[in-house]
Amino acid sequence: MSVTRKGALPGGRDDVYDVVVVGAGVVGSAVARALARHPLRIALVDASDDVGDGTSKANTAILHTGFDAVPGTLEARLVREGHGLLSAYARETGIPVEPLGALLVAWDEQQLAALPRLAGKAVRNGHRTTRPLSAEALRSREPHLGPGALGALDVPGESVICPWTTTLAYATQAVRSGVDLHLGCRVEEVRPGEPYHRLGTRRGVLRARYLVNACGLHADAFDALVGREDFTVTPRRGQLLVFDKFARGLVRHILLPVPGPLGKGVLITPTVYGNVLLGPTAEDLTDKTATGTTADGLAGLRERGGRVLPALLDEEVTAVYAGLRAATGQEDYRIAAHPELRYVTVGGIRSTGLTASLAVAEHVRGLLADCGLDPGPERPLAAITMPNLGESFPRPYRDARLIARDPEFGSIVCHCERVTRGEIRAALTSTIPPGGLDGLRRRTRARGGRCQGHYCGAEVRALFEEHGPPRRGGEERR
Repeated sequence: MSVTRKGALPGGRDDVYDVVVVGAGVVGSAVARALARHPLRIALVDASDDVGDGTSKANTAILHTGFDAVPGTLEARLVREGHGLLSAYARETGIPVEPLGALLVAWDEQQLAALPRLAGKAVRNGHRTTRPLSAEALRSREPHLGPGALGALDVPGESVICPWTTTLAYATQAVRSGVDLHLGCRVEEVRPGEPYHRLGTRRGVLRARYLVNACGLHADAFDALVGREDFTVTPRRGQLLVFDKFARGLVRHILLPVPGPLGKGVLITPTVYGNVLLGPTAEDLTDKTATGTTADGLAGLRERGGRVLPALLDEEVTAVYAGLRAATGQEDYRIAAHPELRYVTVGGIRSTGLTASLAVAEHVRGLLADCGLDPGPERPLAAITMPNLGESFPRPYRDARLIARDPEFGSIVCHCERVTRGEIRAALTSTIPPGGLDGLRRRTRARGGRCQGHYCGAEVRALFEEHGPPRRGGEERR
């Protein structure tokens, strides 16, 4: 197994990969993991210094049933299949999932009239357990709702999940099963050819018989490198507010709005970390790096959230963040095989991509075979168990047997999130250690609580400096 963040890439005559997957987000990592089942030489490549460092790190973290997808689309099928696959995978590997169910709340007569249509759409998508709730039944289920709710559609099966652990699990299992992971490796040029393509990167040349484009926001730009211009990605910014854990008792379900033309709209949901999330906005931009929040965006969220759950606005905000989704002007994924190029594009993966990721990976595996790849026989993947970040599951600081074996798991460093020295050390010495302090937060929750690292930041940084990956020449740690 191999994880590289610096230095020259393999460059010998025999250093040709069967498949190079470009983009180590949740979808690219899932594809690499699927291909690792076969005796193939695989590389997973990303411009960032960590996996899941783009769109995958900043979403609403919902494991969707796909009840409201457009029936008959590829997205609808893959979300439905992916829900079952990821639910089972999470149980197998320890990814925290909480099955809360969702309530699609109607606030006016027009929205109320739309609920039967949405229930019918759910049936066409294979989800037959939705049912209407009266205003009274809704109020008994969610007593803190604001005034004026007219009814709801009850959607069992919707869950919240840890998106950070999911991407890391896929990539870790891929690497332990033989995939080479090249981070800090931006692809700047592609020269298609026979018998292999040449990928020019900032760290040298990669050679690949087959290519998979899982570049997320930059999928159209990578397509252009290969000579395709099939769609344009418009970055759609979603700003979100994270409320303190004291707000958790205000909400029992995932509270969804009736969808609008720009997506599912602003929701309120608990997280597996014990917080409450409000968002996202939906703003079409031109800048694919515009992940900053705005005063107007956050004020708009508070206004809409205050109508749904008024008491939420009395709670403290722990953090704000924004993510960018890859909109392409089409209500479906843009996944296509190009056999003449031995190339598969996986584009237009919207917020449902987390749920669909394992099903997308299986679909891509089939498309590569259609392009001529002979994967060979299947073999078992390396077994993994991921560290638990979920509040509803046992955490190390409460595990007496673990602490007896290693007292550092009883030594709390981040008191807001109750993260121990042992957890930080384990993350920094893991198969894919974090490339920076933000990556360490995604692996442990350290510096992610209400003080945002004010109390523990110096000690966390010292541990990172002691155990973290080496610096590049002259470069400061992030």
